Amino acid sequence: MRRPCKVAAALLCLAVLLLLYLLAGSAAPPPAPSAPARRPPRLGRSPPRRSPAGGGSASARKPGEQKHPKEPPSLQCMHLAVVACGDRLEETLIMLKSAVLFSNRRLCFHIFAEDSLKPEFEKKLKEWPSSYTKKFESNIYPITFSVGNAQEWKKLFKPCAAQRLFLPVILKDVDSLLYVDTDVLFLRPIDDIWHLLREFNSTQLAAMAPEHEIPKIGWYSRFARHPYYGTTGVNSGVMLMNLTRIRSTQFKNSLIPGGLTWEEMLYPLYQKYKNYITWGDQDLLNIIFYFNPECLYVFPCQWNYRPDHCMYGSNCRGAEEEGVSILHGNRGVYHDDKQPTFKALYEVIRDFPFEDNLFQSLYYPLQSKFLDTVHTLCGRIPQVFLKQIEKTMKKVYENRVIVYLGANHRY
Repeated sequence: MRRPCKVAAALLCLAVLLLLYLLAGSAAPPPAPSAPARRPPRLGRSPPRRSPAGGGSASARKPGEQKHPKEPPSLQCMHLAVVACGDRLEETLIMLKSAVLFSNRRLCFHIFAEDSLKPEFEKKLKEWPSSYTKKFESNIYPITFSVGNAQEWKKLFKPCAAQRLFLPVILKDVDSLLYVDTDVLFLRPIDDIWHLLREFNSTQLAAMAPEHEIPKIGWYSRFARHPYYGTTGVNSGVMLMNLTRIRSTQFKNSLIPGGLTWEEMLYPLYQKYKNYITWGDQDLLNIIFYFNPECLYVFPCQWNYRPDHCMYGSNCRGAEEEGVSILHGNRGVYHDDKQPTFKALYEVIRDFPFEDNLFQSLYYPLQSKFLDTVHTLCGRIPQVFLKQIEKTMKKVYENRVIVYLGANHRY
């Protein structure tokens, strides 16, 4: 009796197990027909690459293609423009030399010059050591004016100076630009004034320094016969520009009730005021920003330091506190003996051998030359001219020491 019971129990257990198996099999979802079966990875092959965070297929990027979108060429360097005609070759080269000596980021030079000067620029720039030529690229353009009478523009104030008015029209692929006169010297990295572009508000599209700090002795406040910006006017020898904004703005003016583009406005404005202006294109810029003051950012005088700031007594507080950032030797002071302090700076940078030590071959000779200028009002404040150069040399020294020590203690 016991044996048949055991057999019956075993059969019952088998029946239950069979039933559970059938139920489990019918509950499993059918395989998705569209999903290809995965193959196990083969030995010796690396697993497939995953796309960066954010999704997307890794195969969307072609072999050799950059991971990140390439920065537009116009934004890869700091753009510096200058206009050189007549006997301005040496001055322009010394200005460019000062820019390369002190700057950190790569530079793009836009040199507008008479045809006769082009081969001279190309020859001289190629003579610079490779350690410096790799820090910049240069483009040389002919003198051209897109509107009006070219000969009239060329003779406005100084030879070719009006060319700067046409930079937004000519350099269509450049977003932002620093324009300087040929008689400018950089005493600190261009990087620092380039950063001022970030301080522009939504309406500002250019930046210049005041023509003078004291209205009572300023030229515009005493003699101008046309509208000018602010209480003293502005000096255009150092001009930072957002060319993209200039090209897209409709400017208020005294010609028509509505706005005009930059290019549309230039020649009619000149025709209206040509019998009333003295300083040519600078006067036209003052007129433009008189009617559009919201478009101008005014930077302090140390970014465009001229003899006027010290020849009547020191009147640029920013330079007294921080030192001269950009020296502007207008009035021909690099080439006469009226302002020996300015001339000393020009000659020391001109004579500085590129590969030499900044302290021994630039700073020390400059201090020595300044001893001969103390009889002048500008020469009595040598620290104003030396402060930024000292800071720059200190940074260069610290960077070299850090790099040197880092290389020796890496292992």
